[in-house]
Amino acid sequence: MTCTLQFCGAAETVTGSKHLLRVRGKQILVDCGLFQGKRELRERNWQPLPIQPHDIDAVVITHAHMDHIGYLPRLVAQGYRGPIYATPGTIGLSRISLPDSGRLQEDDARYRNKHALTRHKPALPLYTEADAFRCLKRFEPVRFDTPFQLPGGVTYRYLPAGHILGSAFASMDLPDGQNLLMSGDLGRYDTPILLDPEAVADTDYLVVESTYGDRLHSVEDPELKLEHILNEAWEQGQCIITPSFAIGRTQELLFYIKRLQDSGRIKRVPIFVDSPMASEATVQYLKHTEEYDREARLVLDQQQNPLEAKDVTWVRDREQSKELNSRQGPMMIISGSGMCNGGRVVHHLLARLERTNTVVLFTGYQAEGTLGRDLIEGEPTVRVLGQEVEVRAKVEKVNALSAHADQGEILRWLSGFQKPPKRTFIVHGEPKAQAALANKIGEVLGWNTTIPRHLETVELV
Repeated sequence: MTCTLQFCGAAETVTGSKHLLRVRGKQILVDCGLFQGKRELRERNWQPLPIQPHDIDAVVITHAHMDHIGYLPRLVAQGYRGPIYATPGTIGLSRISLPDSGRLQEDDARYRNKHALTRHKPALPLYTEADAFRCLKRFEPVRFDTPFQLPGGVTYRYLPAGHILGSAFASMDLPDGQNLLMSGDLGRYDTPILLDPEAVADTDYLVVESTYGDRLHSVEDPELKLEHILNEAWEQGQCIITPSFAIGRTQELLFYIKRLQDSGRIKRVPIFVDSPMASEATVQYLKHTEEYDREARLVLDQQQNPLEAKDVTWVRDREQSKELNSRQGPMMIISGSGMCNGGRVVHHLLARLERTNTVVLFTGYQAEGTLGRDLIEGEPTVRVLGQEVEVRAKVEKVNALSAHADQGEILRWLSGFQKPPKRTFIVHGEPKAQAALANKIGEVLGWNTTIPRHLETVELV
């Protein structure tokens, strides 16, 4: 019997995770994400998959970030009728993020048509909010550490990945007795709220992410950085715009801000969380406390909400969001999307990037080709919603808040394996990061690694 694995996304790039496992005539898709970033990558979202959606027998999801789930509504709209398996936490977050994605795509298409900012006549959304709701009906929960049978004689179980709520490794036992381990996105050690990534003893085939495979995260204390920026904003009347991922990063920010407030280290700067999705995601984080680490549980044991910072306004209404652009500082606006490639934060940046009393505070990875990447790299002018904008704002980054393991943390996790996998496939990273991680794994662990190409198929024998 021959099993094959085809890399339909996140191969030599950091987004669009889709991995197609073929075994005993059955097809199992692991993750179903959107391509993001440069135009040539985004255009892949409109290209057909190498398999008809109705020929896929099951979908297994590792976590609820859009580069891992964001293509699901289109897959279902194109004819997929099978189950979508995910952890309860991932399902809870997907119920928030997928309809939101559909709304954003419809809004973006309307905006581009209204202002003639499209090459297509008319611009169309990749999928709609209604498509997303139809897709959600196909989700079925699978709990951590619970063996579950898939088509083709595959049994899999989820192991905690420590990346965001519900995130998991998918450990897949193949019918020939071999094991395939899909890392999804690997979380970090000793970060707040969630448990650390679970140690794994061995596997025959490993697919591992490499987002930060070429670097080490800053050793800066994120609380100290936030303390300095928030207090400076108070003193100078600044507006801090924080493009933040609604799932994971916003909750971490609130956790740190609460601790700073409780210890009296920061002034009471008004904070506006301008993201309905972040608000709903925070509810999910409070619902699934079984995934909390010791630090967060200690707060719960004291009958406190670890995410309930003071002076926080949850902005839901669009008009209320627009009013923020005429409000004077000091203030902090936490808004999506995290890479500035859509959502309400783009409108805040359009309104405030040319103001010298604006601070843009990044808290996570910025993919190549995104507005966030341009700002991080110090571009003097950027294009926002079709307009050229001069950047007079100060750009800052809290480097220690990434939810992805860095090179050292990836190696720490891999070092727990009792023997090398037969093959290790490096995905979900830009080419430079993939190459650096491959070299480091060879140097430190002595493993042979493979960097698969887009749409490449390999045999698992």
